Amino acid sequence: MPEILSAPLVVEFPFTRSLGPVQSAFLTGLRERTVLGVRTTDGRTLVPPVEYDPVTADELRDLVQVDPTGTVTTWAWNPSPRLGQPLDRPFAWVLVRLDGADTALLHALDAPDPEAVRTGMRVRVRWAAERTGAITDIACFEPYEGGPGERTGAPHGGVFTDPVTSILAPARLDYTYGPGRAQTRYLEALAERRTVGERCPSCRKVYVPPRGACPTCGVATDERVEVGPAGTVTTFCIVNIKAKNLDIEVPYVYAHIALDGADLALHGRIGGIPYDQVRMGLRVEPVWSEDGRHPDHYRPTGEPDADYDTYKELI
Repeated sequence: MPEILSAPLVVEFPFTRSLGPVQSAFLTGLRERTVLGVRTTDGRTLVPPVEYDPVTADELRDLVQVDPTGTVTTWAWNPSPRLGQPLDRPFAWVLVRLDGADTALLHALDAPDPEAVRTGMRVRVRWAAERTGAITDIACFEPYEGGPGERTGAPHGGVFTDPVTSILAPARLDYTYGPGRAQTRYLEALAERRTVGERCPSCRKVYVPPRGACPTCGVATDERVEVGPAGTVTTFCIVNIKAKNLDIEVPYVYAHIALDGADLALHGRIGGIPYDQVRMGLRVEPVWSEDGRHPDHYRPTGEPDADYDTYKELI
């Protein structure tokens, strides 16, 4: 058995979200040290605010200001904070019902130990020193000895100078990926500029990249089969949005490519041809990366297009 490979992998999908009038007012308010909720059809005040009534689905626009103090309704201790969390030391996750609100807001409570936290304790907002119009403008909550204020939801027009109209919403997952036996062999073959799949002992289909088991029959696969290097474009899409950290000019084409001898199409970028000339049935071959460890893209071989009947089952 070869040594099973593993490597750190980061999956990150940051995207820009536009804000409607309610969310824009809420986040702009945080920047100005003002907490806003929204009043529902039945008179409740929701914090954080939503744009539609969760009961009636009515559109909501009646903004109200609530106090930056409140009461812990429930909590959980976090002994080992992770990167990007509100505090870099142990803290409590708390649901806080702010004075004047009827729902609770999730955030961090700066407390020395779990014995210092309890349901029903009074807390207040600790504002971030620099505020940009994001939920992180609330740095955390901290214990507070005072009682509820008299505000029960003062009306607020939601009008601010220079309102926040969009936010960058990051989504990131860090983990160690282990490809397993089948894909370890597949990657080792790519390093030799070969493409190797595995054949199902039952249906005899050849899968590339191999899965270690046939997805149709559910049986283990271990017969290695070299395929390609050439293949046929079965279907494709034209990419018009430039990806972050990807040095490829748009538009470009990503395609499903059925390598000769394979019964499953893999995907790859098509180069060496104008994007508007890529077509189903186009015969292509790999162009290897500079380090020779994987195909950088596929280019036309110059052969006649494949007949549709030869690849229609692989679309």
